[in-house]
Amino acid sequence: MNARQFPEYRGEMRYNCLGCGNNRGVDELLYTCPDCGEVLLLEDSRLDSLKALSGEEWRTIFDERAASKNTALRGIFRFYELIAPVLEEQDIVYLGEGNTPVIEAPKALADRVGQAFAFKNDGQNPSASFKDRGMACAFSYLKALVRKHGWDEVLTVCASTGDTSAAAAMYASYVGGAIKSVVLLPHGKVTPQQLSQPLGSGAVVLEVPGVFDDCMKVVEYLADHYRVALLNSKNSWRILGQESFAFEVAQWRDWDTRNLSVFVPVGNAGNITAIMSGFLKLRRLGIIAGLPRLFGVQSHHADPVYRYYAAPAESRKYAPVRVTPSVAQAAMIGNPVSFPRVHALAQQYEAAGGYFAVVQVTEQAIMDAMLLANRHGHIACTQGGETLAGMLAAKALGLLAKDGYCLLDSTAHALKFIDFQHMYFTDSFPQAFGVTPKNEYCNAPALLMNEADRALLDEAGFVEKSAAIIAERLHLSQKT
Repeated sequence: MNARQFPEYRGEMRYNCLGCGNNRGVDELLYTCPDCGEVLLLEDSRLDSLKALSGEEWRTIFDERAASKNTALRGIFRFYELIAPVLEEQDIVYLGEGNTPVIEAPKALADRVGQAFAFKNDGQNPSASFKDRGMACAFSYLKALVRKHGWDEVLTVCASTGDTSAAAAMYASYVGGAIKSVVLLPHGKVTPQQLSQPLGSGAVVLEVPGVFDDCMKVVEYLADHYRVALLNSKNSWRILGQESFAFEVAQWRDWDTRNLSVFVPVGNAGNITAIMSGFLKLRRLGIIAGLPRLFGVQSHHADPVYRYYAAPAESRKYAPVRVTPSVAQAAMIGNPVSFPRVHALAQQYEAAGGYFAVVQVTEQAIMDAMLLANRHGHIACTQGGETLAGMLAAKALGLLAKDGYCLLDSTAHALKFIDFQHMYFTDSFPQAFGVTPKNEYCNAPALLMNEADRALLDEAGFVEKSAAIIAERLHLSQKT
């Protein structure tokens, strides 16, 4: 096998229902089971045939592909056989997604928190969030359907707290042709930076009064009653693309994940579903020898999955919660559509020798952790702050191995959530957030002199006076 040529292997993808167990082919786009309405998982019924190659051989193939100049293999489809091995090369969409950097915490930060760890900066995907991984797969599949069926128009629709809409609109505008984009956002609950993205990509942007869960209900109704392509994590093709996060983490660790703990914001539960599924595939094929410990993290303002797993196993009952404002906006979801997937895969994960848990953190802890990380050179978003806070919570609960290593998912770029940093620095958080700034994390610009004083000085005097003020403030010593 030439690792840098497009693969010859083709799988047999099937939609498998987590409710009634029925399965169907993939000639049409399904979001829920037509028979019982439950969510679906996509599985390759030929996956075990890949065991014809050893784990070592697969590791070599994926490592060699990392140097490929073949566009179709440069992103998430470097792991083609594990993601969606029914797509043809001509249909694969690549906008630079995947291969996001893993940045280790500097020694000062690791020593301060008492734990060696790194952030995987998924905010360095092209639309500045992890959602591009799933969209690359979903739009590649849509492109294949358009080509196969000769469709002249496909309207894509999604509900979003910001990141999904940015990714969906960007990929739709790139593929173009028959594909158009509509996004639904909760009015007043998306940052200006995130709102600007789908607008800039030319999507139709509709704001819904309420929260994300309200937008999701409208989108689900549209998908049930109209001809639209839903792009939220109910879309199983998106889950497949997001599995690439797990594959990249394992590859970064030289395929040894046994002493690793991975922390992921739960949100709509699609990403943690994908990451569990990805690690399970690697273990099933012998590409990794053991599963990492996997932690979901939720804010106490949106924590239905935490509440479920915090209850005794014999009395667990899932129930949605009513969310209150959260700085981790992408995680502010009270009824994650992928919870059934989490439940099913967590059972498989533990049966395969893995460990899965969900930890709860406060809004205060999220903001403090984000600023702590960024004070040490990271570019963590609020969700990255959530995972660092989650790691600290897990450590306090004694859930981490003393000599273990942690990988934290920072799902978006810090600049998408810069307004929350501004509110922290200016002590202007609305009371509902429950965030009180700590002086050690606050920062503000200082004016050297006012405009009136500046006007009294010529250019040389202005430079000399400014330098003198700076030297005094910073306690600089003059050269001798």
